[in-house]
Amino acid sequence: MLPSDLAIHTFTNQPWSIHECIENYAQAGIGGISIWRETVAGQDLKKVRNHMADSGLTPVCLVRGGFFTGKSAPDRKTGIEANLSAIREADALGLPMIVLVCGATAGQSPEENLTQIEEGIREIIPHAETANIKLAIEPLHPMYAGDRSAVASLRDANLLAQRINHPLVGIAVDTFHVWWETNLEAEIRSCAQNGHLFAFHICEFKPDFDHPLLDRGLPGEGVNATPRILEMIRSSGFTGLTEVEIFSRKYWAMNQHEFLQKILTSTKNL
Repeated sequence: MLPSDLAIHTFTNQPWSIHECIENYAQAGIGGISIWRETVAGQDLKKVRNHMADSGLTPVCLVRGGFFTGKSAPDRKTGIEANLSAIREADALGLPMIVLVCGATAGQSPEENLTQIEEGIREIIPHAETANIKLAIEPLHPMYAGDRSAVASLRDANLLAQRINHPLVGIAVDTFHVWWETNLEAEIRSCAQNGHLFAFHICEFKPDFDHPLLDRGLPGEGVNATPRILEMIRSSGFTGLTEVEIFSRKYWAMNQHEFLQKILTSTKNL
């Protein structure tokens, strides 16, 4: 895989500012960029958009929206307002898609959480239509089902996208979260055939992680599911950029130029 086939999430290089990410990704020949809201907090979004355009990087997505669930109507309304802000930010940055980490509220059943997620997505669709912003549901690994997302498998995400049945609503598939699914190839094929395969993210699940969120691996580490799942994604007809999204305190502590080179080396033969 060439660097130009990749997009990198700015949180992968968390120590860098947004402008350092843009400059360094462009210099490395990376194809695109996905921007985390934390990376542009307090920034002049017009200046960021212009810098991105001047760099030649393809704008891929804003990360993240979602978190639609809540025990009270005011809690859920707060979540909707946060998503409307995300749509405005994506529009200002010229990013065509928002990744949704859909949320889960402790004490509610999975069915209650999923109902609130569907209601929340439906509520923001008219605003996404106005800005022509895609909404990509990202299923998360089941270990996050208690407080991050009740959408805990690609099957769950496929069913949700099929129920909503809107051209701006699709799915982001991340190897970290779906590698364990036994019917994965069929679910990826179904996702693509329905026109719902919007994005593909890579990083590796490490069974011996020292933190459930911040110890993710490069391709070749952990269960090394990336080559296997990448083949499924390619066979489905997906032609978008492959997005690198790695949260790692170990890698954040090292020189970020060296880490970027590790990313390029680990993806070279994919």
